[in-house]
Amino acid sequence: MQENIHNYEDLLEMLDSFLREPTHFWDEFFSDRDKSVPIFVNAPDENLVSYVETGRISAGKVLELGCGPGRNSIYLAEQGFEVDAVDLSKTSLDWAKERADERNLPINFLHQNIFDFTSEQVQYDFIYDSGCFHHIAPHRRMSYIDIIDNSLKDEGYFGITCFLQGGRLGGSDISDWEVYRTGSLMGGLGYTKERLKNVFRSLEAIEIRKMIDIVDSDNLFGASDLLTGLFQKR
Repeated sequence: MQENIHNYEDLLEMLDSFLREPTHFWDEFFSDRDKSVPIFVNAPDENLVSYVETGRISAGKVLELGCGPGRNSIYLAEQGFEVDAVDLSKTSLDWAKERADERNLPINFLHQNIFDFTSEQVQYDFIYDSGCFHHIAPHRRMSYIDIIDNSLKDEGYFGITCFLQGGRLGGSDISDWEVYRTGSLMGGLGYTKERLKNVFRSLEAIEIRKMIDIVDSDNLFGASDLLTGLFQKR
């Protein structure tokens, strides 16, 4: 590989090499299914369930970015959504497929980096991200927003769950510039309501709130150290 920068994509890839966790990091992360990791529970996010149960979003075509072991994709498929689910880790997708197969759910799992994903003229009624965005470095934020803008239908919804700034699960309180001074996301960037609203200012903010704590439940996942947001494309 020649370390030359000829275009914008070369620049992004160079910055990725300093900051992005490699694929094998995530494969190893998901390899031990017995680890005490909150998101390993096979239950959907409480905010996602609230969007469906209150009728804010209704069954349609959905894209999940960074689906992990598939808990939210599985819930959406059970509610009648047509689901495409993307993740970088084959290990996590294998786990997700096993879970989906146990329930005979036809989810389209895609083994890809989200920045290599193209919707090929297909647009989605709903796009959801639970736990991917806070691992996105600042230089890739614009690319991430482009994915939302290009893949979401007019009047469609975008939902997100990410680290709350200073939360116990993660959420580093550092500036974008500090990411590059230190060469690290410090485990994942933290967001406030104001910062999240500003990042996705091209969309209309419907609801931004802390996630509700859910204790000892096999049906819902919730942790108040996470921030949730629901936006609409106008």
